[in-house]
Amino acid sequence: MKGTALYVLSLALALTGVSGSNGESLVLSSVSRELDLTTPLVQQKVTMVLENTGSTAVSQFKFTVDPSLASKTSFIGAKLEEPEMDLVISPNKIANTYTVNMPSLAAKKSVTVVIETVFVNAIKPFPESITQNEKQLVQFSGNVYFYSPYPSTTQSTIVKVPNDKIESFSKLSPTSSSDGEITYGPYSDVAPNSVGKLSVHFENNGPFLAVVELLRVIEVSHWGNVAVEEHVHIRHIGATLKGSFSRYDFQRNPNSGPSAVKSFISMLPAAARDAYYRDEIGNISTSNLREEDEYVSLEMRPRFPLFGGWQTRYYMGYNLPSYEYLYHSGNQYMLKMRYLDHVFNDQFVESVTVKIILPEGARDVNLAMPYAVNEQPRQLHYTYLDTVGRPVVIATSTNLVEQHIQDFQLTYTFDKIMLLQEPLLLVGALYLFFLLVVVIVRLDFSITKNAAMLAKQQASVIIEAILSAHAHRASLLPSYETAITSLKTSEDTKTFKKSKKDLDTAFVGDTEKISARVKDLQATDPEAGAKVNDLQRKVGELKSALDESCVLAESLVSKRVGKEKYITQDKSCQTRISRITGEIKTIVLGLD
Repeated sequence: MKGTALYVLSLALALTGVSGSNGESLVLSSVSRELDLTTPLVQQKVTMVLENTGSTAVSQFKFTVDPSLASKTSFIGAKLEEPEMDLVISPNKIANTYTVNMPSLAAKKSVTVVIETVFVNAIKPFPESITQNEKQLVQFSGNVYFYSPYPSTTQSTIVKVPNDKIESFSKLSPTSSSDGEITYGPYSDVAPNSVGKLSVHFENNGPFLAVVELLRVIEVSHWGNVAVEEHVHIRHIGATLKGSFSRYDFQRNPNSGPSAVKSFISMLPAAARDAYYRDEIGNISTSNLREEDEYVSLEMRPRFPLFGGWQTRYYMGYNLPSYEYLYHSGNQYMLKMRYLDHVFNDQFVESVTVKIILPEGARDVNLAMPYAVNEQPRQLHYTYLDTVGRPVVIATSTNLVEQHIQDFQLTYTFDKIMLLQEPLLLVGALYLFFLLVVVIVRLDFSITKNAAMLAKQQASVIIEAILSAHAHRASLLPSYETAITSLKTSEDTKTFKKSKKDLDTAFVGDTEKISARVKDLQATDPEAGAKVNDLQRKVGELKSALDESCVLAESLVSKRVGKEKYITQDKSCQTRISRITGEIKTIVLGLD
């Protein structure tokens, strides 16, 4: 009787188009489902053998989320087991139903499909409030069967919990429990959309954390840096603390507050540097930064343990080298980075806002995401030396988990000539300053002229000429860094050598102009002449360091020097350049 009813129901589903497209008849010959309840997230993995019992090929099938968990769905992913490949999932017009496209499945053939689903807010604390020393009990309610529009020949479900301390669980024969696992089934001839109550009440003292709100700001600079800063609001979503909190008991008794979260670990990109972790009070010194092989581990310890219902806010940031994330061809650029990063293990982010600040002058901006996000109206951001503002791309999302840690691609057009805007503004400001100095120095407020005053005026004129030549020479220095950055991204050695040759010619020309005026200056003001000689010597040291940096870059591009060795040597070189630049600024200030 049961077999006859199953046949009639399958026939009705096929006639109404529920069992598949084009009238084919799909059957799940085997379903193996795993429910992982060891974390605050419910992770469902279904391995099913999909059999085409019809007479025509099938290229898609339908996947339905259990109605009791539909509103808590955060992520759905599907793939073939052999050959291993990801499948495209798209929402269906019917609520909670999705269409999964796959390679054509011939009649009378079968294929193994794996579907992973992540549900949020599906595990609830029970009881909802506990004292400081009580252990946390939670409860999950769901379906014993795999909810599917297709009939199943056989089904089994394994429920994993963090330990063997299970208070109670639904028992639908056959059911067994052992070592933190509850096995339901196997069940035979399961009708489509079957429902059987599943309830598990168990102990789980793991970190029940949720990111209430995450603001992620990515600022792109074409001077070799991408700055990332995250503002995070975290809340403990487990059983709320009942009664008062005793710091004395918490520190004296290691078993006090078993469900409290004392610390968590964020994983930063391997190239992250200059990391910081602060809150409204200031720097949180209890953090610990470690460099691993594939990532940088940042252990964050809040100023107080997080009990149920407690929350904390902080912000952290770091810098990344742009050549690892920013690609370009001519004036076309593409930024490829993670939309969401790893905040803590088994993370759940209720709301995230990502702001991407592009260089001033960027246009034709287009954002490509691996999944749907809400793109907000563009804004402008102003910072030092900006004139028209930097374009800001804003995207928002809700209910994200670790599976959403994927790369976005942001393309835009940027004219390289815009890189000169800030240096030219600085040079212009210096020029106006020197012009003002010239005017003030040339004003004669004395009643009578004397030899000393005339000599001082002559020296002032010579110093003005020297400083003017030096200002032009100093304006060439950023062009060396630009040429090196362009070489590392484009690997065009020929263009780099030509650019360097032109810069060297202009650099030597300014240096010779200054040397020609030193003798005249020494005759009128020996002290100033000595300072100019020191200036020339320091500039020579600076030029030597720049040449060394250029040679290192060429060696990196030509593979004569490894990346790690290059980073070490270039860091030493940049330190010398920074030190010498500071000494040069001191000498120039002494000449003013």
